[in-house]
Amino acid sequence: MGFKCGIVGLPNVGKSTLFNALTNSSKAQAENFPFCTIDPNIGIVPVPDERLNQLVSISNSKKRINTTISFVDIAGLVKGASKGEGLGNKFLSHIREVDAIVHMIRCFDSDDIQNINPTIDPIRDLEIIETEMKLADLESIQKRLDKKNKKNITDEQIKILEMALNCINNDESMKILNENYNTKKLDQSGLLSIKPNLYVCNVDEKSINSGNNYTKSFIGKYGEKYTIIISADIENQINQLEGEEKKNYMEMISLKETGLNILIKKGYELLNLNTFFTSGPEESRAWTIPKNCTAPKAAGTIHTDFEKGFIRSETVSYHAFIENNGWVNSKINGKMRLEGKDYVVKDGDVLNFRFNT
Repeated sequence: MGFKCGIVGLPNVGKSTLFNALTNSSKAQAENFPFCTIDPNIGIVPVPDERLNQLVSISNSKKRINTTISFVDIAGLVKGASKGEGLGNKFLSHIREVDAIVHMIRCFDSDDIQNINPTIDPIRDLEIIETEMKLADLESIQKRLDKKNKKNITDEQIKILEMALNCINNDESMKILNENYNTKKLDQSGLLSIKPNLYVCNVDEKSINSGNNYTKSFIGKYGEKYTIIISADIENQINQLEGEEKKNYMEMISLKETGLNILIKKGYELLNLNTFFTSGPEESRAWTIPKNCTAPKAAGTIHTDFEKGFIRSETVSYHAFIENNGWVNSKINGKMRLEGKDYVVKDGDVLNFRFNT
């Protein structure tokens, strides 16, 4: 299980440029005119994890398999998208399919890149997108709560939709839904406004480390916990370099981490995800699971038969696995545990599942 992030924003804010940088491809048309991304571009990216490299070395694995994250470059929307303006209908249908929304916000001045609004205003731009999502949700809720459609919805989903409708009508935060219902139930509602959000402030090169007046005003309203400052152009340049050249360039511009690494870390935090590992001579592999995932559910991410026939899990923490040089010494030194069905897998656990076929 990886996770899927939809990159959204108004036209010409740098979505396709960021997508190309993150996926190391030129698949998206990064052109200087609105709606150059007609259909969503999907890129599946391996998640970098230094722990996996260490496991490959310790286990002398033939293969290293990273877990993945999918980025979806979704066509730009404009004011009125909920009524079909621009590419609104396609935009709204594509965005329903993602786990989290990465809002790409323009926070740079440029005479060379068109702006669909007369001024640069990141707060206004985000409010346009949020309003269109709420209006789309409003239309969807009203249709589904109509008497002739209501009979096809569970009582619990009706309560969720009614609560969401009340929030929209009173211009209140949708967070109350997250406080009352779990993610699975909310995902079934198909509402856009309740999806988790990351905010990417796209800046010029001179602003990548300290931001600028645009990012400061944006963070002042939306906070910095899930706000990331990135230069899509710089990320593109970094991806064209390798090895020492890449390292030297990042040091020269005082950039400690790539935008991809920052996005992944924030995304894992936002979606409450963990990573566990399997490791042996054939392969070392990373697997993504939700936090508080039990051992049988984790086994199920490998194969459903593992979950159905689960007996127990041979479990070693990552640090113990490295310190004891693999499975054999971990077992000899008492660092390997046998965990049952109620065990909650921790981030970094190295697991070997025993199961009935």
